[in-house]
Amino acid sequence: MKAVVVNQESNGVEVVEHEMPTIGHGEALVKVDCCGVCHTDLHVAHGDFGEVPGRILGHEGIGIVEEIGEGVTSLKVGDRVSIAWFFEGCGHCEYCTTGRETLCRSVKNAGYSVDGGMSEYAVVTADYAVKVPDGLDSAQASSITCAGVTTYKAIKEAGAAPGQWIAVYGAGGLGNLAVQYAKKVFNAHVVAIDINNDKLELAKEVGADLIVNGKEVEDVGAYIQEKTGGCHGVVVTAVSKVAFNQAIDSVRAGGTVVAVGLPSEYMDLSIVKTVLDGIRVVGSLVGTRKDLEEAFAFGAQGLVVPVVEKVSVDEAPEVFEQMEKGTIQGRKVLDFSK
Repeated sequence: MKAVVVNQESNGVEVVEHEMPTIGHGEALVKVDCCGVCHTDLHVAHGDFGEVPGRILGHEGIGIVEEIGEGVTSLKVGDRVSIAWFFEGCGHCEYCTTGRETLCRSVKNAGYSVDGGMSEYAVVTADYAVKVPDGLDSAQASSITCAGVTTYKAIKEAGAAPGQWIAVYGAGGLGNLAVQYAKKVFNAHVVAIDINNDKLELAKEVGADLIVNGKEVEDVGAYIQEKTGGCHGVVVTAVSKVAFNQAIDSVRAGGTVVAVGLPSEYMDLSIVKTVLDGIRVVGSLVGTRKDLEEAFAFGAQGLVVPVVEKVSVDEAPEVFEQMEKGTIQGRKVLDFSK
């Protein structure tokens, strides 16, 4: 079967012919329809989390269950399911039993610690594969499987409520969806910040009330404070230390900054401002199975529409190069259905 894997040098990807996977107890074999390409895949390909040469990438996979293993009761042949970053938890630790399963210390992650969804066939742990509702396009569902659920959960962490101001730093694949969830699901007012005018215009099209180009405004934080009175919550999807620092300056007293992007630097944080203004800074990692189920539902209702473009699997190396350069609008999705 055709698959996209981390190359042997752990500095990029290659498309290879790979042996077919086999399933065991509690697992299901999925014929993959499509798989989105995420910035986290780029981190894995470059060995930023540890080198995994030969690993099949992908955690935005959508496909049809073709075979189920012994002991599977949660899925049946023909179900359409996701292959997500949160592949499997231990099921019994304090995090798994208190609604924080993505923090499980024994977690398995698709496309990193186990083979993912960038292949014609993939294996899932049946009880952890979230079903995709009818009426939701598979390519759009692939984007929701990671970018969608990640931003949906982050907006929840920001404490978004109707009429409040939510700022989204980074208007790319994640940020575009964050704008949509904040505006159309939580009924908040939204500020989108980026350094790319094309991405900002797209953010405006999908609901942003205010757009800000970080290169054209001298003091982004002060500008947002002036226009909004300070945001109640900020979600940072940008892979930039500058964006994280500006986010702190964008919130009003009692506001929340939610970190999602993964730059390698450290953010600067004024302890005095944080204490006196009662600012919360929290990290948000993808979402639980329940979060994904909810995120899918809003997509199926048409409230959130990911901007996706399906491309040939053979174009994967080129897509990764484009992602590294930051030139992709929305989400590129590898088409395994052909």
